[in-house]
Amino acid sequence: MVPWLGDNQAMSSSPMHSEANPQKSRTGLSRIWHAAGYSLAGLRAGWHETAFRQEAIAAMVLIPVAVWLAHSWVEFSLLAGSIVMVMVVELLNTGIETAIDRIGPEWHSLSKRAKDMGSAAVLLSLLMTIAIWGMALAQRFTAWI
Repeated sequence: MVPWLGDNQAMSSSPMHSEANPQKSRTGLSRIWHAAGYSLAGLRAGWHETAFRQEAIAAMVLIPVAVWLAHSWVEFSLLAGSIVMVMVVELLNTGIETAIDRIGPEWHSLSKRAKDMGSAAVLLSLLMTIAIWGMALAQRFTAWI
């Protein structure tokens, strides 16, 4: 069977698979500890991207504002969750762009398509966040009128 179709036996006996990723052999707390380290490394790498850094700084301001703006935990979850979602999508987009750039610097229509789709995902998450926050602000301030 072909290794990429899920035959674990073929993958484990493959010389390319042996110790290619030591994370696969870890279990329990060791696996969780190392996975947390990889996640922190990803956040540090994201911090070097201007867009992610701007979104993280905006989150530091907007999440406390969400505490004031929200009338319930559900509203707070929508407000804060939309902010975090933009950051998650930005990290995924950066991961796609980084992987495409690693393949090679030459232009290719599929590389462009992948990067454009990642950018579109960021745009959609930003538009949704703006809509959620806009409706929450409108509700808050029209209640005072």
